[in-house]
Amino acid sequence: ADIDGDVRVAPLELTDLASVRAFVDAWDGPLDVLVNNAGVMAIQQLELTESGLEKQFATNHLGHFALAVGLHDALAAAEGEARIVSVSSRGHLFSPVLFEDINFERREYTPFGAYGQSKTANVLFAVGATDRWADDGIYANALMPGGIATNLQRHVGADYIAQRLEEFEKRGQRMTLKTPEQGAATSVLVAASPLLDGIGGRYFEDCNEAEVVEPGSAESAAAGVAAYALDRDNADRLWELSLDLIA
Repeated sequence: ADIDGDVRVAPLELTDLASVRAFVDAWDGPLDVLVNNAGVMAIQQLELTESGLEKQFATNHLGHFALAVGLHDALAAAEGEARIVSVSSRGHLFSPVLFEDINFERREYTPFGAYGQSKTANVLFAVGATDRWADDGIYANALMPGGIATNLQRHVGADYIAQRLEEFEKRGQRMTLKTPEQGAATSVLVAASPLLDGIGGRYFEDCNEAEVVEPGSAESAAAGVAAYALDRDNADRLWELSLDLIA
C-alpha cells in the first residue's frame, strides 16, 4: 500500500536493553503516540534472555517498559496530551504477575502461563504509567485486539486457531476471528479517539472498555479484564521491579 508522509524505520530488539537505549538516544523531537504492539506468544520451552529473564516477560513487558521510560520526555513534549497504547490480550486471564517467581525458577513453566503473566504486566503498566505521568499530559491504556490469525501463533503450531475455534464451539460459544484491520481498530481508538481525552489506566476490547470478570468464569471465556490486572498495588510493585531490572 502507498503510505503518505515521512515514514522511518529503525532497528529495535526489545529483549536487548542496549538496543532499546540506542533507539531512545536516536529519537529526536516530541512524540504524540507510542504503540507498544510487538510481542511473542506461548514459547514452548522456557527460554531466558542473556540477562536471565523469561523471554515472554522480557519481550512483551520489560522491553516496552524501558522504551516508554526512555521516551518519557519526548511524550511529555507533545502538544496537548500524549498517549501510550499497551497491547495486551485476553490471555492475561491465564495468570497474574507472580512476583515471587517471574522467571519460573520454582514452578513448572507453561507457555500460556508465561504469556498470561506478560500480558497482565501490559495492563498493569498502563495503570502505573497513568498514575505517574498524567500530570505530564501522558495517558496509557491497555487493550485486547481480538483473535487474529497472524505470525504471533508461530510457536503453537498451524492448527492452533482451528483448535481454539473448536473449543469455543463445544462450549456453545462463538469465536470470530478478526482481520488485521479489525484487530487494529481498538488500538486506533485508544490512540486517537477524543472520547478518551484525559483517560488512562483502563483496558479495552472491541472498541469498548471491558467489564471486570473472574478468571475461569463463563463470562471470562468470552470477554473481560481481571481485577488483578487493574490493581494499583500490583501496578506499583511491577513498576518498582521493572525500574530495578532496567537499571
